[in-house]
Amino acid sequence: MVNSQGRDPGSPGAPTSRAPTLDVPPPTGLSSMSPATGAVVLRFFADHRSSGGVLTRREWLRIGGLAGLGLLTGPGAAAAARPFPGFGKAKSVLVVFTSGGQSQIDTWDPKPDAPEEIRGAFRPIAASVPGLQICEHLPRVARLAHLYAVVRSVCHDDLDHGTACYLALTGRFHSLKSANPPPRPDDYPTYGAVVRRLRPAGPLPYAAVHVNGPILAPLLPAPGQFAGQLGASFEPLLLGDVTTGDAGIAGLDPTPDLPPMRLDERKSLLEALEDQDRRPAPAGAAMKTLYGEAYRLLSAPGFRRAFRLDQEPEAVRDAYGRHRSGQACLLGRRLVEAGVPYVAVLWNHCIRGQDRAPDDDDAYGWDTHNDIFASLKDRLLPRFDRSFAALLTDLQERGLLDTTLVVCMGEFGRAPRVAREKNFVGDAPGRKHWAAVYSIVMAGAGVTGGGVFGASDRIGGYPAVNPVGPWDVAATLFAALGVDPAAAVADPAGRTFPVSIGEPIGRLWTG
Repeated sequence: MVNSQGRDPGSPGAPTSRAPTLDVPPPTGLSSMSPATGAVVLRFFADHRSSGGVLTRREWLRIGGLAGLGLLTGPGAAAAARPFPGFGKAKSVLVVFTSGGQSQIDTWDPKPDAPEEIRGAFRPIAASVPGLQICEHLPRVARLAHLYAVVRSVCHDDLDHGTACYLALTGRFHSLKSANPPPRPDDYPTYGAVVRRLRPAGPLPYAAVHVNGPILAPLLPAPGQFAGQLGASFEPLLLGDVTTGDAGIAGLDPTPDLPPMRLDERKSLLEALEDQDRRPAPAGAAMKTLYGEAYRLLSAPGFRRAFRLDQEPEAVRDAYGRHRSGQACLLGRRLVEAGVPYVAVLWNHCIRGQDRAPDDDDAYGWDTHNDIFASLKDRLLPRFDRSFAALLTDLQERGLLDTTLVVCMGEFGRAPRVAREKNFVGDAPGRKHWAAVYSIVMAGAGVTGGGVFGASDRIGGYPAVNPVGPWDVAATLFAALGVDPAAAVADPAGRTFPVSIGEPIGRLWTG
């Protein structure tokens, strides 16, 4: 039963023998999805998926031989993890995060044969792969379907943006569920922070960058975007609106009267002063971290050049779209090209900015409770179609797609039934929050293009086959980078936690 706030008292789980309706509680196979019961969740999914090519937790530990105590690296690691065909195929991961809840039915998983109140106002079009259909308002993306795989069976049961973003960007449930808490120092770290901890960027000052952030849910930064318990030293570099100035890092080019020798002298003086610093330890450590970040940027001119969007041909910038989302995608490509291991393009910085700025396309997020079809058709889908298609095309033409895992995802999807919600702005119907099933897209790093993994039921409400969760997406992401999902990460206090509690989705790779 779905209540008036769009929350589901039940929980998503295994499909029933008949297609459920919106007036019937969903199955209860995953009714206890929380960090404390992660093992139960994993067992549930493993029972349903191990025959489908996804490694179980036990298999990963047996293969790695490390029982979650270390990081697999080097040729021996690749050989040990060979049963997962995507292990170590990615030099970089590029996440395009569509926060707010992108409707699965109105993008990647149309339901043309469902009743009108389910299928909505849009019709599907044929993609470049026979038998695959996506929304009619994604024509550019449809022509590139041979490059990506659609995962149509992602599910969980967190129904508010804040904690669902946390789940999507850390692979863990928040201690509060279906809420909008502020970020906390004891949060699990975002993926980029874990990458910085385990995969240093070599000569680059940062191994992880967030572009076009932070995500506001709805007015304050959502948790899950920060280093949390790993500490400030492992924060991803956070950039805001890259259409203004030097992509968010203005002022970091040394002035002509400051040659490298004088810069080194200033750094030595600063270090000497820090030795005499009498401020409380946390304040002093935080300031030292900030100074260190600034000096790393100053000493890496090649890295700074990646932020110079004005060096791109005008035609390329136009292809991505001259807006925040498009230029953020372009910068994401430049950062991957520069060798950054993890880049998160936060496609829309606000989940629902259209309430305050209905005439500003940059403000629109995917939280389309009302007016969904006008918002998608006129604002969101044309921009997304242009930007995401340009990103995939650009990566392929530059030879970067072979070594870059692209993951396009949000925190959840939208409800199957179209209805107007009186507590939200807008007069036309929309769709409520829905986490019981939604779609994501993966491309590159050996992912088999043109494929579809999993399926939703006939109304796009629950998984029909091969359910997976954000924790499995996390495991896939890290395994593609060559990081054992069972590896242990240590925080500054020496406490350890596994990289992921999920299992890589092996069937996205066929060789």
